[in-house]
Amino acid sequence: MPNQLFVSIIIPVHNAEEFTERCLDALLSSTYPSFEIIVADDCSTDDRIAVNHQKRITLLRLSEHSGPSAARNFGAQHARGDILMFIDSDVIVRRETLSMVVADFLNNPGVAAVFGSYDDKPAKGNFISQYRNLFHHFHHQCSDTEAFTFWGGCGAVRKQVFIDMGGFDQKRYKKPSIEDIELGYRLRKKGYRILLNKDLQVKHLKQWTFLSMVRTDIFQRAIPWSRLILEEKWMPKDLNLQMSYKISAISTVLILLLIPILLLDHAIYCAIPINSIACIFSLMLFVTILILNRKIYFFYARKRGVSFMLKVLPFHLVYYLYSSMSFAYCWITHKTATFGSLLFNGKLK
Repeated sequence: MPNQLFVSIIIPVHNAEEFTERCLDALLSSTYPSFEIIVADDCSTDDRIAVNHQKRITLLRLSEHSGPSAARNFGAQHARGDILMFIDSDVIVRRETLSMVVADFLNNPGVAAVFGSYDDKPAKGNFISQYRNLFHHFHHQCSDTEAFTFWGGCGAVRKQVFIDMGGFDQKRYKKPSIEDIELGYRLRKKGYRILLNKDLQVKHLKQWTFLSMVRTDIFQRAIPWSRLILEEKWMPKDLNLQMSYKISAISTVLILLLIPILLLDHAIYCAIPINSIACIFSLMLFVTILILNRKIYFFYARKRGVSFMLKVLPFHLVYYLYSSMSFAYCWITHKTATFGSLLFNGKLK
């Protein structure tokens, strides 16, 4: 194959035996011939990977549990490829996935990184898993192809660029978090191009519950992402940071703040019906949210039906609520820390 690039596929693993075999089987069925698979075992207790695929993959073991950032960096240190392809262990690629990635790099010499998205057919059928994965799919499919971020679930970087950038920030992100987003920010600030290939889609195997979704959204995404934005003083209008989503988040918080007024007795305010005004204002805010988010609601209705879309509505409002509250918490702590630092150093008069 002319201009063939060798691809090093790096999979961070920590007790993911439920999915890893299927992930590896899919990769081994790839139509693209020139690749290696590196499994970076982050101190998991399962050994079946080494037994079943020891002839086709390189299995590396970290000396201590350090998180996916360190596992990916460790795998990259042993990679022989021109391209580093990062795949999560709970992801199934398509047969043509590697070929598509290589074609993106060959056809776009100025591109430093490429990533894709989950497909619209997640493996788990429960409502939360469907809602969550379709949510991810929608935002990636509706974002600009010239991206400001990166995704480690199915994303590739030129090896030399990755080395020059110092890899993922494993000191800051010792647990699954926004290490891929942070890498994307650094790449763009250095002037590198990142391509979002909307046809590069993979299947997600993970089953979500409401609690696991909220816990992940708050502590592994919203809070660290908010802190990164505040520190960098940069909020690109990409993915779910577009202006319409910010307005929706603020509107959701305002509706929550108006609820106590809505519950007040009409008789208390005979001259000025404050609760009636609050009711009208809340309705206007809710309609605003519906209008601003009409594309994603139509998307859910088209993919899973109107009843599914109606079921999504309260969960989507809850998402806006805890996302905005997480950002507010980070903003307050950031400003407090900044004020304290200035005061301590005698820079405030």
